[in-house]
Amino acid sequence: MRWGERVRALVGTAGLALLATLVAQPATAGIVRLEIVRQEPAFGGRSFGAVGPYVRLVGRVHGEVDPRLPQNAIIQDIRLAPRNARGMVEYVADIDILRPATLERGNKVLLFEVHNRGRKLLLRNLNNDVAGNQAALNDLTDAGDGFLMDQGYTLVWFGWQADVAAGEGRLTLSVPVAVNPDGSPVTGLVRAELTTPARATTLNLSSGWFTGLTHTSYPTASTDNRTAFPDGFLPRLTVRAREQDPRIAIANEAWRFGACDAAGTVTAGDRQICLPAGFEPGRLYELVYRARDPLLTGLGFAVTRDLAAFLKHRDKDAAGTPNPVFRRGQKAIVMGTSQSGRMIRSFLHLGFNRDEGGRIAFEGALPHIGGGLLPLNLRFAQPGRAWGEQIDHLYPAYDFPFAYRRQHDPITGRSQGILDRCRRDHTCPRIFHVATALEVWEGRQSLGLTDPMGLRDVADPADVRSYIMASTQHSPAPLPLPTVQPFGVCQQQQNPNPHIWTLRALLTGLTDWVVLNRPPPASAVPRIADGTLVAPNQVTFPTIPANGYGGVQRPAARLLRVTNPLFRLDYGPHYNAADTSGVITREPPGQGTADYAILVPQVDRDGNDIGGLRSLFLEVPIGTYTGWNLGRKDRFEDGFCSLAGSFVPFARSRSEREATGDTRLSIEERYPSRDAYVAAIKAAAERLVAQRYLLPADAALLVRNAETGGIRAAP
Repeated sequence: MRWGERVRALVGTAGLALLATLVAQPATAGIVRLEIVRQEPAFGGRSFGAVGPYVRLVGRVHGEVDPRLPQNAIIQDIRLAPRNARGMVEYVADIDILRPATLERGNKVLLFEVHNRGRKLLLRNLNNDVAGNQAALNDLTDAGDGFLMDQGYTLVWFGWQADVAAGEGRLTLSVPVAVNPDGSPVTGLVRAELTTPARATTLNLSSGWFTGLTHTSYPTASTDNRTAFPDGFLPRLTVRAREQDPRIAIANEAWRFGACDAAGTVTAGDRQICLPAGFEPGRLYELVYRARDPLLTGLGFAVTRDLAAFLKHRDKDAAGTPNPVFRRGQKAIVMGTSQSGRMIRSFLHLGFNRDEGGRIAFEGALPHIGGGLLPLNLRFAQPGRAWGEQIDHLYPAYDFPFAYRRQHDPITGRSQGILDRCRRDHTCPRIFHVATALEVWEGRQSLGLTDPMGLRDVADPADVRSYIMASTQHSPAPLPLPTVQPFGVCQQQQNPNPHIWTLRALLTGLTDWVVLNRPPPASAVPRIADGTLVAPNQVTFPTIPANGYGGVQRPAARLLRVTNPLFRLDYGPHYNAADTSGVITREPPGQGTADYAILVPQVDRDGNDIGGLRSLFLEVPIGTYTGWNLGRKDRFEDGFCSLAGSFVPFARSRSEREATGDTRLSIEERYPSRDAYVAAIKAAAERLVAQRYLLPADAALLVRNAETGGIRAAP
């Protein structure tokens, strides 16, 4: 008896009809429709070496998530999401792709960038000489020196953050709003830290240091801020000059939900706040209110997983639309900068590198300047928030686990590692974790390098390498630097020590590890064991007198008391700190008394970091480069200047430094001639190339720059 006849005999005609329906259903959901709305030559038809020209494809993907699958159950409020006729939860994500026009000339690597608050940073971070403002960068109009294209990568950007506002080329994600089973709106507590660069009377409810107009706001459940809810809750607004200062209440009669016009008239609204007396720059305003209509932001993890699975494994969508980048045997690497690096770590931590078919989504991952975790999988999530000592200090960003390797935490009593879930599923990628000295100083990055109490170093797992870029700030300051004070909101001019040359070498090393199984460059981090990672009060920072370019005269009084401490935070009983997930019901959070050990880099006699991956410009310095800077008067004074490092040049001559009492050798004492400087650059470049921390072609370029341009702080 043939298979069909056996089935009829077993289930009958009615049963067969049901079976046919089930067989017709896809085994998994994921991307169901690809929509390309624009295809065009990239970069004006420019050709890149043996790879040739690129094309750009702009469009959307329509996806579905099956809430019944165990790997999707972790998505916050997935059970409160509207479902389609097939019982699936839907999303729509923007996509933007650059691929070789002749796909076969590419290197068979799909390089996904997790955008940063809707912004594309990949070309700026890896292609030298990319010009333009952020809107131009988002529109992919300039390839710079074309490094990524010359290598043959296919570049993929996609919407993953559902609260990013449309506009200026930002990538968006459309997800459902959670709704109670009876159809009523879901409400809950939201704490909005509000800041402004200039005096204003109206702000969006999302107007934080990193969010502002680029993020949508959760609407208030009531625009009446003067009448308590039935349970007694009343919205509250406070202000303070620094994070550590007491909150000063602003009476509810002094502000309203809505907008103020120039005449002082208030128009009620559920996504803005009006303070007729004015919001002032350099102040932290904190609004705690009851919001409604939370987005299912945790679907951003599913989008990331599903898009990787689709582009790697399927040649067309369900309707037959071809996958424009499909080649059998391709590998996928995911990279993200800052917030986006934290997103990658959380993506792995929550088990999303296993697609719905049980396969590995990304073979490689490169979280860049992204320690900690991302609060994406929360009800009323605010993933655009950060972790600063002054700014966004109390948002969820540094729940244990901190490290990729499994550890025990005596404060929470938990034993965890970032890679626990993918270890169980055998879906862990190979990882290059890349951070700056600023992440160690301000961003608590040492917690990823040591045990939670800072007593011993913790080795990388076999599939992880870590690189701390010594004496660098979060994102290098653009040149030329200002030559006179004031230096913006900071006390010192910012640090230009570049990331780009290191990132190019490390991406190449990761690609070779993923594709060719070539052993990667050795990890390079400061360590407790060799004295290069120490407590802040053990840093032997030199006294640097004011010399017209700043100066650090009071390190004991200022610098060495500034840290970004981390205590266990209590967001209420429905918050799951083990997964940075759940529902926050306590704002501001309660704070425990036991703190984690935050260690920082030890420095040499010039004030430059000793341990970690030292760039060419640190090996041959012309000044002190730090991973910290301090706020100026009226801008969070003497706290960390958010995400900024410092650069204080050496004196030009011995007589000049002696006149000011500067203990650092001058430029003329270090490099008595241009030839001496060039020789030092060449020797340092050769060492870095041998270690695979600098590409040979980039080393040659930097040596030529020294020969023609002379002594410089950065490229």
